[in-house]
Amino acid sequence: MSGLEFREFVKDVVNFPREGIVFKDITPLLENPEAFHKLIEEMASHVTEEVTKIVSIESRGFILGSALAYRCNKGLVLSRKPGKLPRDTYSATYQLEYGQDSLEIHTTSLTSEDRVLIVDDVLATGGTAQAACKLCEQAGAKVIGLQFLIELEFLNGKSKLKDYPYKSYIQS
Repeated sequence: MSGLEFREFVKDVVNFPREGIVFKDITPLLENPEAFHKLIEEMASHVTEEVTKIVSIESRGFILGSALAYRCNKGLVLSRKPGKLPRDTYSATYQLEYGQDSLEIHTTSLTSEDRVLIVDDVLATGGTAQAACKLCEQAGAKVIGLQFLIELEFLNGKSKLKDYPYKSYIQS
């Protein structure tokens, strides 16, 4: 199944969660066992032996990241919004079009020995992905690359990821 075929399972929802936004609903892809399986297999084919952990970004990135970590027999690290992790954390703040937000990971989740692949559902402006890269590096890990199901090319998120290889399966 190619990116074009995966696209058939992603539905645009206009004006969600607010006016002017076109939300990319991936639940039809997740609900289809063949499409979801093929996506994870395709993503797994791009995970090298060098990768020690998969870092997934809240919240839909958790779904893809956990399936990929399981498939590749890699550890899973959760990158969450502030206040969601129970132990000491590293934090990275990033800009949004309407303010700022932050991501956190546990201080014990990664070491200098780790080589990570960051996974999320959508690459939009790149701020979230860039913050996840900073968190991993703050913990001493090396970012090997990033994978996204969807890339919203018109938002030019790749401009914030110049130092990192990445792969997206659907370009929109």
